[in-house]
Amino acid sequence: MSSGRDDTVLAWYAADAISRAFEAYRQQFAEITRRAKSRFENQDWHGMQRDAVERLDVYARVIALLVVDIRSLLGERVHDRALWAQMKAATSAWIARRADFELAETFFNSVTRRIFATIGVDPKIEYVDSDFDAPPQTLSEPVYVAFTRHGSTRSLIADMLAHYRFAIPYESLDRDTRLVEAEIQSRWGQAYGEQPIESIEVVKPVFYRNQGAYLIGRIRGGDGSVPLAVALRSGDEGVVVDAVLLTEDEVSIVFSFTRSYFHVDVEQPHDVIRFLKSIMPLKRVAELYIALGYNKHGKTELYRDLLRHLHQSDDKFVIAPGDRGMVMVVFTLPSYDIVFKVIRDKCLPPKTATRQDVMDRYQLVFKHDRAGRLVDAQEFEHLAFTVDRFSDDLLAELREAAPGSVTIQDGIVDIKHLYTERRITPLNLYLRDAQPVAAAEAVLDYGEAIKDLAATNIFPGDLLLKNFGVTRHGRVIFYDYDELCLVTDCNFRDMPRARDDEEEMQSEPWFYVGPNDIFPDEFMRFLGFRGHARETFLEAHRDLLTAGYWRRVRERHIDGEIIDIFPYRQSKRLRARS
Repeated sequence: MSSGRDDTVLAWYAADAISRAFEAYRQQFAEITRRAKSRFENQDWHGMQRDAVERLDVYARVIALLVVDIRSLLGERVHDRALWAQMKAATSAWIARRADFELAETFFNSVTRRIFATIGVDPKIEYVDSDFDAPPQTLSEPVYVAFTRHGSTRSLIADMLAHYRFAIPYESLDRDTRLVEAEIQSRWGQAYGEQPIESIEVVKPVFYRNQGAYLIGRIRGGDGSVPLAVALRSGDEGVVVDAVLLTEDEVSIVFSFTRSYFHVDVEQPHDVIRFLKSIMPLKRVAELYIALGYNKHGKTELYRDLLRHLHQSDDKFVIAPGDRGMVMVVFTLPSYDIVFKVIRDKCLPPKTATRQDVMDRYQLVFKHDRAGRLVDAQEFEHLAFTVDRFSDDLLAELREAAPGSVTIQDGIVDIKHLYTERRITPLNLYLRDAQPVAAAEAVLDYGEAIKDLAATNIFPGDLLLKNFGVTRHGRVIFYDYDELCLVTDCNFRDMPRARDDEEEMQSEPWFYVGPNDIFPDEFMRFLGFRGHARETFLEAHRDLLTAGYWRRVRERHIDGEIIDIFPYRQSKRLRARS
């Protein structure tokens, strides 16, 4: 055969290997995801946690094995870009037959970037943009179930709940139907008055996460539409409706970038994302993919969104507002709500963390229950931008602080490794400018954030206000991970009393302090609360300043207790109100 024919055959063999590996990934991902229903029914929360961690490892494991196979198959031609261009064309042919085409494109990109470690992107061998303007395959049925009203609103809701059955019964379907009806009628009446509800559309699969299950949909009537999230809990007496969320903000918080990923069995991701976008229009497409567990493709969507924004804007990357990072160089694009973090080659004193320490903590956060209080960071390698998009101050900072991660030459800034996070307002800056009521709410939620993290076995380490931020929903979250650790790894101690004035006046501790010793009654000295903010915090969260509180939380984790965190206010819980 001619050389050209040989190349074509080899490209098709390689594309087939990628296809089979992608199918293996999707099957393993789906197998773990489908366990969520039985975990929920059996209240197997430890099993749910194990599944969440196991599923996060599937992608990397499959890619690693595939890269070995591709290197063996292609041999000395493994870096032949012309051959890879043919492989991409062959891959597009089988991708066009799949309903999950966008995930397959990202999968192919993951292989090429592992082989080439490409600086920037190469559209000849990567899917910089999707090859498809619209889904190449469309299922004959929609991704949602439409429940049409034929009688009362109550009967409509009863039909909806009855459709979603579990191996255990509802504790009281009549009671829950009545409670849900009251919530929906109240919200719909506020929005549309006498306009009748005509239908409810609910995504077919149930969304599982931690100890909850969620029915996600929208309520329709005339030109009106209201988002819907029905939160279900599995109790000793059966399944109960715990809450009904009926505003964009409430549903958006359930899908927050600070929460762990859902387990939802999706065959056609593109259409599910389009449905979710219809009820959460302000939510970034990338975040929705990530929320469903497709974090790799979410990262692809984020990168594409950034490229589009750079093309449409002309402002420069600048050092992020707030206190200078001692472990990271943090910068942002003022017109874009993302921050970029590059690890310093050497931390500023008194920080002593190494690069590996920082990366290990980000990995811990990635695999841990984020409880709605930890930012989900996306890790990128070998990003390239033109130097004219950077401010002089930022370029100087990158040259000085991170020459091991950043190369600036020939008009290009090549960043070998960075993390991206949603940009939020640092809590110390927020409190400086906030009105009294908003400031008090933030102070209270700061304490709740620490307690939520403790409930999931996370101790922030550094409790300074600058390490926390406030989201657009007013929620306080933690985003500085360089001293983060597990509560169970800490030794919480009461501060020893000085035996005399000489010991009291010593500048250094006169007693032994172990590497994991924490003294909660010293926290208040470092937080910086003044006046009313201090009083507000102490009134609500004085227990955080006692070693006893932290020791009790630690013992609960050692005993294997799983403490659930609700993605909605306690006031939204129906049974408590009824």
